Amino acid sequence: MGQKVHPKGFRLGVYRDWDSRWFARGSYADQLMEDIAIRRFLAKELKNAEVSRIELEKAGENIRIIIHSARPGIVIGKKGQEIENLRTKISSKFPGRAVEVSVQEVENPDADAMTVARSIAEQLERRVSFKRAMKRAAAGALRAGAKGIKIRCAGRLGGAEIARAEWLRIGSIPLHTLRANVDYGQVTAHTTYGVIGVTVWIYKGDFQLSK
Repeated sequence: MGQKVHPKGFRLGVYRDWDSRWFARGSYADQLMEDIAIRRFLAKELKNAEVSRIELEKAGENIRIIIHSARPGIVIGKKGQEIENLRTKISSKFPGRAVEVSVQEVENPDADAMTVARSIAEQLERRVSFKRAMKRAAAGALRAGAKGIKIRCAGRLGGAEIARAEWLRIGSIPLHTLRANVDYGQVTAHTTYGVIGVTVWIYKGDFQLSK
């Protein structure tokens, strides 16, 4: 059996920081479940905002949420109305917490793994050919400056009776090189004939690690 390591977890502490940053003085499990609940709520509320990742910082009773989105205008809303509504909803779900929400724009969505994976999944749900969707996404990532991309679609592709996995690899993807900046994204497409998993790896170049 092949042993697979998560590309982001593999690089934690090398050049990549944790998406959740807090110290559990009480129950670690309660803090973790709170994180999961916040992320699920935001995924549901910001379904059309092309959210790349969500960072959580906790200090005492304060929660700071940093949303990285390719469409920050949808998250912020007119005159900041939407982001204020979002903050109010989170505060009501977690009483006793002081919630702060900020938004950061994803500068290069075509080279962001989560955004690319979500784009492919949405195309599969609209019954676009998986080969066409994969090739289009790969071409866009390379145009955006990526040095390599790998895409995997697995499930009942094209409505086939038997599920299978299809791959597309272009350029270099050095998964075992710690200094390599490899972005990773995984999204599930819910089609009429079943669930299809879309996984994307994008190699953006090397980090200069300090000695």
